[in-house]
Amino acid sequence: MKRCLWCKGKPVIYMREHRLALCKACYPKWFLRMTERTIKEFRMLTPDDRILVAVSGGKDSLGLWFALTQLGYEADGLYVDLGIAADEYSQRSKEFAQQLAQRLQRPLHIVAVAEEVGKPVPELARASERVPCSACGAVKRYLFNRFALENGYTAIATGHNLDDEAATLLGNVLRWQVEYLARQAPVLPAKDGLVKRVKPFVRFTEKQVALFTILSGIPYIEQECPFSVGAASLFYKDLLNRIEERSPGTKWAFYAQFVERLQPLLVASVTEPPLRPCVQCGMPTTAEICAVCRMKTAAISEWRIAT
Repeated sequence: MKRCLWCKGKPVIYMREHRLALCKACYPKWFLRMTERTIKEFRMLTPDDRILVAVSGGKDSLGLWFALTQLGYEADGLYVDLGIAADEYSQRSKEFAQQLAQRLQRPLHIVAVAEEVGKPVPELARASERVPCSACGAVKRYLFNRFALENGYTAIATGHNLDDEAATLLGNVLRWQVEYLARQAPVLPAKDGLVKRVKPFVRFTEKQVALFTILSGIPYIEQECPFSVGAASLFYKDLLNRIEERSPGTKWAFYAQFVERLQPLLVASVTEPPLRPCVQCGMPTTAEICAVCRMKTAAISEWRIAT
């Protein structure tokens, strides 16, 4: 039976890709060490950065907020209330975020989509005829960036893990969506009204993040978003997990080699449309009117028709 490599105690995990077994006391230490190494390797953060963590109430975002504070970073949280009423999903998610904020004694800012945009995400998606995940992503990116700009934050940290990034990469490669591939990186530098975005958990699988969050005593919402059922990303994750089972380390090699070898070439060769202020809200966009303002207009039109 394998023993913890560090203290020879009873292991709680064996990571085949690292050939590493660790116990419940040593694993969080290793995890934090790897998080700090990832931040330094990709030059994600500096001591001068004011960090805003995109907090959802799930294991990844809460684990990230906790990890950053443990590493000495000054990080505050922002929870975007999507207004998903099914199974009280949004309300329960917010409560878990508030619990961690109290434990960390750090500010948790809360922004409600219904108040900021006029309708909750499900209604925005229906009115604009977008799939809920697409509408949700656009609104969250918009609100995170706007809040960071208005409140002096210099970096937005998200809890995307290796499974998330590898699945996104696979989906974009299968369709050769070059513009999306050029923007898929652990760090997206600040530019033209967009705050820098960083992903400190890109080195960890979903299970590794979950174990860190559990061993750190952080409760989180375990329920998946009601709108994620049937998402293509879940299918891609399953495929990659099967490959990983047969060949440990494949997911990281797939992602890391892309980031090191191909992504810089795409950045240099792909000409992105210039950003300009939205004529309605002033936030950066490639079109005359940004996606969120278009959704907002569609929702207003739907309301007028209904009344």
